[in-house]
Amino acid sequence: MPIARRRLRAVALATTLCIGAVSAAQAGALSRATGAYNRGDYVRAARELSPLAEQGNPKALGLLGFMYEHGFGAPQAYVAAADLYAQGAAQGNPFAQAMLGLMYDKGHGVPQDFILAYKWLDLAAARTRGHERDTYARFRDAVASKMSPDEIAMGQQLALNWTPVTFSPLERDGIGLNHHRAPGF
Repeated sequence: MPIARRRLRAVALATTLCIGAVSAAQAGALSRATGAYNRGDYVRAARELSPLAEQGNPKALGLLGFMYEHGFGAPQAYVAAADLYAQGAAQGNPFAQAMLGLMYDKGHGVPQDFILAYKWLDLAAARTRGHERDTYARFRDAVASKMSPDEIAMGQQLALNWTPVTFSPLERDGIGLNHHRAPGF
């Protein structure tokens, strides 16, 4: 029994170290990608973000969605941007939630839907603090100004009932809006 217990501990330790190494590697790649983005090297940023997004990293999904929405380092593609945002939003990333809400507000890459716009912007505001929260709340309130009280109540109810999901890269297809992939993604 002591040998089995030692092996179990060794397996648990190795698993923990591998998970930590993957997280550290992802953090390094995300840091390189955001650094490239901040320097205006959008092609490199997209290249660094793509593998992370393929692995389901919600921050990478949000930033890569932004790049596709605005044509930074990638062709402008609203449907692909909305799909990337949806994947990040489903995991609870506030930036992806806010950007998806704005896509629904404008009808870019998705059908225009103020109730869903309100839902995603409300969730983004609830999951952040400070200036970011104030910004997302202002966006949500601007959408609300186009809605009836019943529609606002529906958006609030959707937000209250929402729970984040986690998924592996192989399960990702069930999360996206239209099952479209960003070019090269």
